[in-house]
Amino acid sequence: MGIATAPDTAPPVDVRVSSRRKKTAGAHWEGDRIVVVVPAHLRGSARDAMVAELSRRLATQRPLLHASDTDLADRAAMLGRRYLDGVAPASIRWSSRQRSRWGSCSLHSREIRISDRLRVVPVWVLDSVIVHELAHLLVPDHSPRFRALEHRYPRHADAELYLSGFALGLRSGDVGSGDVGSGAGAKRATPPDEDPGGPWVS
Repeated sequence: MGIATAPDTAPPVDVRVSSRRKKTAGAHWEGDRIVVVVPAHLRGSARDAMVAELSRRLATQRPLLHASDTDLADRAAMLGRRYLDGVAPASIRWSSRQRSRWGSCSLHSREIRISDRLRVVPVWVLDSVIVHELAHLLVPDHSPRFRALEHRYPRHADAELYLSGFALGLRSGDVGSGDVGSGAGAKRATPPDEDPGGPWVS
């Protein structure tokens, strides 16, 4: 499936030195280039190894940036069959308007929206968010029954931890478009976008 395929060619990499960074390095996309920001004290082979590792990790995430709504629907169908007894949404698509939560589900129209900020996360993290929203098609609240359903996805706890760090990076401004770091999400009950078909849950 295209959403999980690695790029065919390595993108160009720019290395920038930052006096603000003391312990960790970071990498993000700028257009079709990877920019790696490293601490000023990191030099030689240690810097080269850090740049190579962060570039590799970021490059494997690139396909999500080009994943279509159709790719998202294919992913949801597969996850619904595998973990939730075949449940499927009426539609699922990326949303650029969701800034306060990762995903939402309309209980009325059975539509799912996924924040396009998740285009830069690893596929297994995106899968966890999709399973969470699919589970709402079966259970509308966050009851123990719902939690049991979302935990059918084996990396749910890992994804929660990843998203907590990702959200912190977004709030601090240290995470750019597709940023990954070398060092170690809250969901709010606000309308996800301007689409009708509520009420929405996340």
